[in-house]
Amino acid sequence: MARNDRFTNKVVFITGSASGIGRAAALAFSAEGARVAILDRSAEALEAVEVSVKKTGGEVLSLTCDVSSPDQVEAAIGQVVDRFGRLDIAFNNAGVENKAAAVHEIDLAEWDRILNINLRGTFVCMKHELAQMSKQGGGVVVNTSSGAGIRGVAGGAAYAASKHAIIGLTRSAALDYAKQNIRVNAVLPGNIETPMMDRFTGGDIQKAIDLEPVGRLGKPEEIAEAVLWMASDLGAFVTGAATVIDGGWSL
Repeated sequence: MARNDRFTNKVVFITGSASGIGRAAALAFSAEGARVAILDRSAEALEAVEVSVKKTGGEVLSLTCDVSSPDQVEAAIGQVVDRFGRLDIAFNNAGVENKAAAVHEIDLAEWDRILNINLRGTFVCMKHELAQMSKQGGGVVVNTSSGAGIRGVAGGAAYAASKHAIIGLTRSAALDYAKQNIRVNAVLPGNIETPMMDRFTGGDIQKAIDLEPVGRLGKPEEIAEAVLWMASDLGAFVTGAATVIDGGWSL
């Protein structure tokens, strides 16, 4: 198969890369010529992804990072720029699910954990990504929200709140940077075949399948393809969008 080189020499920064959608995006970008920085909290899990990326022939930088830590994120962005010279595309995908509970039963520490990683982490990454992109004259940011960002989820108030907020953050940033050749969009996955979904369902994947009008879970690669489109020249007129890819779950 002929190699598609639409991201040749582009530098891509991907959080939550150790599994699922982040891993699929790292492999997809690399297969199309990008130089990829993969980030996650687990160095061991990143090692396996790094090996897979290298098999595509891509250049990869593996960094352990807690996205809720401004110092760690700033250092990671600095390492990417030191290694590759710039930052063209950022995919802010790191996130965690909450422990199911009604609102009055949510422990404050659990609320803070979800918001710190999902929302604060996305903001902290954007803050440093956008500063770099502003200096170099352009770039693309894609954030992972969720179908839960446009609907309620019983037992999932913390997660849904974080994902709703990411859409507002995305749209506001899109307006802030539209005249600086920087596009900011969000992707809203539905029920996807990932380790997070396994944890959320307690291993009973059929429960998630039953929620999907199309009768199956989405694949991480299907979300990755949408991210690549948003980041490519084909998506050049798209900014501030919240694109739902959920098999009809949110309808």
